Amino acid sequence: MKKFLYVAFALFTFISFSQVDRTKIPESGPTPEINLGEPIKYELKNGMKLILVKNNKLPRVFFNLFIDRQPLYEGEKAGISLLTSDLLGKGTKNISKDEFIEKIDFMGANLNLSASGASGSSLSKFFPDLIDLLADGLFNPVFDQDEFTKSLDRFKEGIKADENSVPAAARRVESILAYGKNHPNSEYTTIESLNNIKFDDIKPFFNKNFLPNNSYMVIIGDFDVDSTINQIEKLFKKWKKGKISEEAIKTNSNSKTAIHFIDMPNAIQSEVSFQNLIEMRMNDSEYFSLLLANKILGGGPENRLEQQIRENKGYTYVARSSFGSSKYSKSRFRGYTSTREEVTDSAVIEMLNEIKKIREIDVTEKELNDVKAKYFGDFVLATERPSTIANYTVQIETQNLDKDYYKNYLSNINSVTVSDVKNAANKYFNLYNGQIVVTGKGLSIADNLENIVFDGKKFDVYYYDKYGNSIDKPIFNKEISSEVTVASVLEKYIVEIGGKEKLSSIKTISIEANVTIPGAPFKPKAIIKEKSPNLSSLVMSVEGMGTLMNQKFDGQSGYIEQMGQKIPMQKDQIDSSKSKKGLFDEIFMDDAEMEIVNLGPVDGKDAYKIKVKDNSFRYYDAESGLLIMTEESTQQGGNTITSITKFSDYKEVDGILYAFKREILAGPQKIDFEILSVKFNEEISDEFFK
Repeated sequence: MKKFLYVAFALFTFISFSQVDRTKIPESGPTPEINLGEPIKYELKNGMKLILVKNNKLPRVFFNLFIDRQPLYEGEKAGISLLTSDLLGKGTKNISKDEFIEKIDFMGANLNLSASGASGSSLSKFFPDLIDLLADGLFNPVFDQDEFTKSLDRFKEGIKADENSVPAAARRVESILAYGKNHPNSEYTTIESLNNIKFDDIKPFFNKNFLPNNSYMVIIGDFDVDSTINQIEKLFKKWKKGKISEEAIKTNSNSKTAIHFIDMPNAIQSEVSFQNLIEMRMNDSEYFSLLLANKILGGGPENRLEQQIRENKGYTYVARSSFGSSKYSKSRFRGYTSTREEVTDSAVIEMLNEIKKIREIDVTEKELNDVKAKYFGDFVLATERPSTIANYTVQIETQNLDKDYYKNYLSNINSVTVSDVKNAANKYFNLYNGQIVVTGKGLSIADNLENIVFDGKKFDVYYYDKYGNSIDKPIFNKEISSEVTVASVLEKYIVEIGGKEKLSSIKTISIEANVTIPGAPFKPKAIIKEKSPNLSSLVMSVEGMGTLMNQKFDGQSGYIEQMGQKIPMQKDQIDSSKSKKGLFDEIFMDDAEMEIVNLGPVDGKDAYKIKVKDNSFRYYDAESGLLIMTEESTQQGGNTITSITKFSDYKEVDGILYAFKREILAGPQKIDFEILSVKFNEEISDEFFK
């Protein structure tokens, strides 16, 4: 299936996003003044606060219902908020799920309900109807058992899909290391925690935590104030007050900087971050200084991290930094990037160097003025969106901000000086009291991490599994018995899957598979056919959309057809396809030209890593003998692209063990093939492949 790898990813190249040209810095001028409008405030007897802002520019109304509460720690039932949110809006005691959705569609409106609030918008004339639906959805929800089961299964499938995701593991462990395991900000949903949630838990959870006495509803747009207040008071007065949890959230403290490593043997790239906890509120005097310090370091395009790590060194595509603010607990400063494994240690050093530089050396006046100009433009554009105005209005109420906070926002940005930036960087980018977190392939990068020297010192290195549990340093390269050779590994694999004689008798393979691409709005079906020695065909289609892509190779030449275009295969693709000598590669491999690189862990199993050629490796389970992973690197546009294919779920078909699951990883992209059927020696003419 390797020959189809580049095609599978090419299928989705038509999904693109426009990029804003930020190469031109806006010319400086007077600081613009932002007027959010004078809000009308009203409070219901149950404590619900209404904030209404008239704006008659367009005949539309936007609303945001926000529950101001500290983050919830869900413990053994982590995921209950997600489940509850997913079940809202799927019917009420008055109308069915389909009727609810139809009403929204008829109005051309949108309505989003969750366990922590709601939002929506509509034309002005439909806004009263939208509020009726909102109240019905929140106060008369029908939590259906069947819908609960469907949601539960869907979330479980999502967890399974992310089981071996390197970025997901990195984000999970980073949060655990920052906040500790029993903190709302580091909590994550597992299949076990989902299994602990019962259908009868949903309604009590919602009623306990969805309360009016800490709620704010912002309405912005073209609407009648008096009638809107009357309608909301009538519909929402039934919403009963409840006890708001005020239990203190305990958070870790920063400690001496060390390297924290998470081993992910399937990693193609390494995830690298530096983080430390900070105390920051939006009304703090240094907030705007920190905002600009972060912007310069890594808070947007053309930042220092990206300039150094991407442009100057060529280690990565993206390098950024961010920080949070919270009135309930400590938040986090974080610099991060994804990089090629062979330069992981170098990327760590470059990130630390840039953080050190902004702490110790003044930024230039031009650099500061340029980032201010960019910020002005972004801020002004953001205030054109009603959702932004709603968020700002709520923040004034909930974050103890001055009523003119956003009116003076840009003036406060403009007043930040070079020394302010340096002081903020020194205080909040805690270079020597933070955490360097690296997630990647330990076999390739662990030793180099242990030898990093920064400011004349080495860092301690600690090891974790992908769930943030502390572990001893894994043995990445185990001793290989003298009896084990390339020939013996290949022979064991051939015997295990059916034997040379049986495999040699197979002249054609026909496969039907479901294809899953995370985030894609469709799920293609693949029909794959191969004929010995090297003829191949791949057709991907989606029900209702027809054929998305068709690839053929007839032994001499081939093409890829998609989106009405027929593109001939490139020479390297043709050469790779022509080099195939049969349907089962191991039968034809020359062990004299191969070598065992090491014996080490791959997804919890010891595997022999065999070098086929300089840029190609195959991994065989040391116990079962089965092929569990292949790895191949190619050069594209001056960059090294590593592709990994993982094989699992071996099943017997006509006396042959065949891997029914294939997980393909290339850069940040992932594709899963779930094989539905395999047929051997089906009659297929050579003409079929033309």
